[in-house]
Amino acid sequence: MSVYVYQTFEIKQDKFKEGIDNLKEIKKFRNENYDHKVEILTPISGKDHTYALLSTYEGLAEMELQNKKMFDDEEYLKLIGDFFLENIIQGSMFTQIYRALNEMK
Repeated sequence: MSVYVYQTFEIKQDKFKEGIDNLKEIKKFRNENYDHKVEILTPISGKDHTYALLSTYEGLAEMELQNKKMFDDEEYLKLIGDFFLENIIQGSMFTQIYRALNEMK
């Protein structure tokens, strides 16, 4: 059963270009090095500088395993550290976890 992690955050206006570039690096790194899929969602309506990451995992156990691998990886920690400290507004990150509904037979 797929698990979806939906994380929204607000990028600082004065760090917008750097924030978008860093987001693209994070997406590329995670998609190339870990067993899950990451997408960057851009706003169509609502707050202009609120962006989201949507990560798709095969299940809760896989999410836990991939998170452990990511947080043991110094290169990944550097990427997200720069992003969190320099490019997003403190306290603006909000994370939700969803699971797909099973199809009934």
